Amino acid sequence: MNSRNLQITKASGDKDIFSVEKVKASLRKSGADEEVINHIISNLEDELYDGISTKEIYNRAFNLLKKKNRSFASRYKLKNAIYELGPTGFPFEKFIAAILKHSGFKIEVGKILQGTCVTHELDVIAIKDNVKNLFECKFHADPGKACDVKIPLYIHSRFRDIQNFLDKKHPHLPVFKGWVATNTRFTEDARNYGKCVGLNLLSWDFPKGNALKDRIDHTGLYPITVSTLLSSREKHFLLSRDVVLCKELIDDKFYLDHLGISEGRKSRILKEMEMLCAGS
Repeated sequence: MNSRNLQITKASGDKDIFSVEKVKASLRKSGADEEVINHIISNLEDELYDGISTKEIYNRAFNLLKKKNRSFASRYKLKNAIYELGPTGFPFEKFIAAILKHSGFKIEVGKILQGTCVTHELDVIAIKDNVKNLFECKFHADPGKACDVKIPLYIHSRFRDIQNFLDKKHPHLPVFKGWVATNTRFTEDARNYGKCVGLNLLSWDFPKGNALKDRIDHTGLYPITVSTLLSSREKHFLLSRDVVLCKELIDDKFYLDHLGISEGRKSRILKEMEMLCAGS
């Protein structure tokens, strides 16, 4: 079938025209070379049909890539791996905290701060260069669900309550920076509101060049859920022990012994983790 005029269905339900270049670009980011990419595209185009979902295209490309190289496939599945941190959202908070910690920030998680009107529990507080960054994390299990303007409106009101209290009680303290982090995306209204009031937004693809996906790629701080070798049960066990990053599993490999994993499989898992971290 001619893929140039093929209609696909995005996660939001919107229709779009299939782009071979977008698929190639995502495969290149995984580390795959042009020979592998062309092989996958050639096989993929034979399986496409009008109305196919982006999720189905991704699944087919992922399975083809996994046959060629598991570490490339792990990088390719990064976006889906973030959804695997759910469904409660708490592992996503731990993931954001872990990225910030390994980027040189001093981290506090789940700390309660006093506001003028009420107290507020903050997901993550990240301190660096005497700047205190307050993060609220919004996790969505549905890829089609975006953070609309109500989210930054609500969170900004909480931050203002904290700031008003600090201004009265501790007027000489530096003003903090407020952040909203999500695993999906922000609507245009949400982005405009954040820019207007000085609220920093971090999503899968925003801000351009320094979005969540960019920070992960640049630092090599991949979540353990990208692994193609660990089972869902094993991933949940590690997350429950606060092992969120591949880098952390390399440092705390004894957890694999707790899981009763054989030496041969343990070696393969750690090799996968090391290859992912080496890609930064």
